[in-house]
Amino acid sequence: MEQKVVLNFTSESIRLDKYLTKSLLEEYDLSRTFIQKLIDNNNVKVNDEYQTSKYILQDGDVVEIIIPEPEHLDAKPENLDFKIVYEDEYILIVDKPNGMVVHPAPGNLSGTLVNGLLYKIKDLSSINGCYRPGIVHRIDKNTTGLLIVAKTDAAHKKLVKMLSENKVYKEYIALVHGNVEPNSGLIDAPIGRHRTDRKKMSVTEVNSKRAVTKFEVLNRYNKFSLLKCVIETGRTHQIRVHLSYIKHPVLGDNLYSYKEDSKIEYGQYLHSHKLKFFHPITNRKLEFVSDIPEEFNVKISMIENKV
Repeated sequence: MEQKVVLNFTSESIRLDKYLTKSLLEEYDLSRTFIQKLIDNNNVKVNDEYQTSKYILQDGDVVEIIIPEPEHLDAKPENLDFKIVYEDEYILIVDKPNGMVVHPAPGNLSGTLVNGLLYKIKDLSSINGCYRPGIVHRIDKNTTGLLIVAKTDAAHKKLVKMLSENKVYKEYIALVHGNVEPNSGLIDAPIGRHRTDRKKMSVTEVNSKRAVTKFEVLNRYNKFSLLKCVIETGRTHQIRVHLSYIKHPVLGDNLYSYKEDSKIEYGQYLHSHKLKFFHPITNRKLEFVSDIPEEFNVKISMIENKV
C-alpha cells in the first residue's frame, strides 16, 4: 500500500529535491531517481501545493510525500545469450552483446538484459523498481561491453554514489569518422535534451549538466580513427554526443553521425572496454577488461583494405 510521509522543515533554505534526497535516501531506502520521479509525478506537496524540484524551502514549510505502492515486476525471465564475467553475493559484471537493450520499457518488455538476468540470477536489487532490477547504470542498445549490476540494495546505493562521485573508471573504445587531431584531448561540454528532437541529446547550456570526456587516439586509418575514451561523468549518450560535437561522430551512429551511417546494420562502433573500481561492500580493488568485438576488427580490416 502507498505510504504518506510528512516532514516539517525547520532549517536554512534549501532546494526541495536536495532536501528530499537528504531526508528520504537512507531512511526510506529510495534512490535519487525515484525521489525525482515523486516530485515530477505530483507525489510531493509543500504547504498543500505541488512544487517543482527547484522550489526553495523556507523555515516552517510542511512537506507531504506520497510514496506509491511498488509496482509488480512485469518483466519475465528469458534465457538470453550474454556473458557474466564476474559474480559474488553483492554484484556482478556483465559483458553485453550488440543489439540488446539493458532494461524493459512499456511496450518493450522482452529480449532485454533484465529479462536475461531474471532467468540467470536469483536475487537482484529492488531499488530501481519493476523494470530495472539491479541496473545501476546503462549502455545503449548498440553499445557493447561491460556494465555493473547490483544484487543487493546496499551495494546498489553505494555504487550509485560511487558513480556520481567519479569513483568508477569507465573506458570505451570508439571507431570514429575522420583523422582526430591532436593525439589526445578533453571535451568539457554540458549535455542536455535536444531542443527539437526529444530522442536526442545535445551540447547545450539550456537545462544541461556538465559532461567530461577524455580521449586518446589509438590508431588512424586514413578517413577513420580508433579512440580510447574515458568518461568522468555519465550523461545519456555522452560519448556519442561529444564526439559528434567535435566533428568526429562514431561510425554507425544513426542519431549523431552522417545519414549514410543509418544503413550500417551493426549500429555504432562503441565498446565499453574497461571498468576499474573498489568493491562497494568489501572494498577490494576490481578491474575488468572486455576485448573489442570481432565486428570491430572486421570493419577495421575493410577500412584498411580500401586505403
